[in-house]
Amino acid sequence: MRTITIKPKALTHNLNQVKKRAPQSKVLAMVKSNAYGHGVAAVLPALQQADGIGVATLTEALEARQLGWEKTIGLVEGAFTTNEWQQAIDHEISCVIHHGPQLEWALQNVPPAGSATRMAWLKYNTGMNRLGFNAEGVLSAAKRLHEAGYQLILATHFANADDHDHPLNAMQIERFSSVLATLKETISPDIQGSLCNSAGIVNFPEHHYDWVRPGIILYGSSPVVDKSAQELNLQPAMEFSAQIIALQTVSANDAIGYGSRWRAQQDTRTALVSVGYGDGYPRVVTDNAYVTVIDANDSQSYRCPVIGRVAMDMIVIDISSAPESLAIDSKVMLWGDAPRVDEVAGHAGTISYELLCRLSIRPNRTQA
Repeated sequence: MRTITIKPKALTHNLNQVKKRAPQSKVLAMVKSNAYGHGVAAVLPALQQADGIGVATLTEALEARQLGWEKTIGLVEGAFTTNEWQQAIDHEISCVIHHGPQLEWALQNVPPAGSATRMAWLKYNTGMNRLGFNAEGVLSAAKRLHEAGYQLILATHFANADDHDHPLNAMQIERFSSVLATLKETISPDIQGSLCNSAGIVNFPEHHYDWVRPGIILYGSSPVVDKSAQELNLQPAMEFSAQIIALQTVSANDAIGYGSRWRAQQDTRTALVSVGYGDGYPRVVTDNAYVTVIDANDSQSYRCPVIGRVAMDMIVIDISSAPESLAIDSKVMLWGDAPRVDEVAGHAGTISYELLCRLSIRPNRTQA
């Protein structure tokens, strides 16, 4: 059986690590893309100590409201149409405003006093060059929004926060702090700031400002290049597992799988595991990829390499390190405590975000 197990206690633990790192900041916990593949319904109860959640689309925001989330919801790409802006008002959703049309929708249809939509996240493009106004545009937009009665949070997004020493980080920080200071001085001292994503929370503690926006760090994956999740005291919020469905011995010089990529150097005991890229396990893992097998007979665990090419529904592993009595229905850990999803992503030439977000609907889902 293919199984994705979500661990709410790990999510809460990771949220607490964020709060320890940014004790003076409010926390907007990112749950976009179905909570990074973990499932919004599964994670919201574990994130109750966050000050709000962030989503990418109105559909995601409405789902969270329907699930009973009553605190702040930040729509991080903002409304896409005037109709979405009105729906945001109707459902008390706070929106990012990052370009001219969104600004005009906000000014032409101002939410009632006390509405959560009166809190607007004004996006400043400090160097990511995706969303946001330039410095001149953000000053003009802030003035107009403030005069219309909005409470403003100046926000931007790091392009390279995972690499502490990247030169663009210092430039983005300087641009952001300069414009925020100008806004506070010329428009209102109550304007807040939000700069740090997961990597920024770890690498730039002196620049947390009023709101931090943790994403991948909540799910137990490292957001920085020089520290592992274990070094950051993070716990994996997801365990992805399957089972051994067949055992066999491959003779020396025999090949395994599509393309006959892997060839046995000697007689090799192997196991077939009921999982593949149709479930979300990456097809492109290197020969360094491994899984952890937990013997159903005695619960002992064994590190076993993935051999041959990953197929849609199956992988083959080398079980030479396990006893010959290994049970056919033994559990196979694809990622969780060992290996961590960061390791699997590294063997696939990608990042943990992608692996978590692209899991298919086929695996059974449960909670620990």
